[in-house]
Amino acid sequence: MGKRRGRLAPIKLDQYKPLRELVFERLRSAIIAGELHPGERLMEIQLAEELGVSRTPVREAIRKLELEGFVVMIPRKGAYVADITLKDVADVFEIRAALEALAAELASQRATDEELDELERALIAIGEVIDGDDMDELVARDTHFHELIYRASRNSRLAQMTSLLSEQIQRFRARTLAHPKRRRISLKEHYALVEALRARDPELARRTAKAHIESAEQALMSLVADDEERARRSREEVAGDAP
Repeated sequence: MGKRRGRLAPIKLDQYKPLRELVFERLRSAIIAGELHPGERLMEIQLAEELGVSRTPVREAIRKLELEGFVVMIPRKGAYVADITLKDVADVFEIRAALEALAAELASQRATDEELDELERALIAIGEVIDGDDMDELVARDTHFHELIYRASRNSRLAQMTSLLSEQIQRFRARTLAHPKRRRISLKEHYALVEALRARDPELARRTAKAHIESAEQALMSLVADDEERARRSREEVAGDAP
């Protein structure tokens, strides 16, 4: 990969969080937003200088990013932003679409009225932050909405199965929700899903949930394709500059 053109904004130390947590959140946001590209090497010294911190919190943040699947460590080479391939997206969403569709089908039959009301409140909570800059909060509220549906399905095994994909799902969810247009589309799809659940229509709930996941998949596929094209051009530039 070529040298990164943009620079990360320095960490603001006026927040009541440990420095390593602030660095972790900033680097994760940069990866999600594409400021740090898939396949790009993460240089501790350079990142520490840009963020205005020492190398220690950067090192700790990179280790945590590795645990969450955002970074891969290559022996004798260092840390790199984890790639997302079209195959990765297809594999994960193929499973997720099936699980989410089943969860919605079951929830349409088993959810209490109180749980349906809670889903409505969850959508209102998403709407409150949909136009803001706090990606972590938006992703957390979006995740909570989907967790409520799994809970309402009364099938604990479903939630356990999705937990195996949690790292990939969270990264994918954060990546798509980083784009304002997709946020609005996603919220509209969520409302349609709740309407299907309230109608107590299992087939409609299944179709609506599946369509929502497929819509998210297509949005992410487009972003990943753009990343791959950018990486290809970068490799060509580097090759062109080589003697």
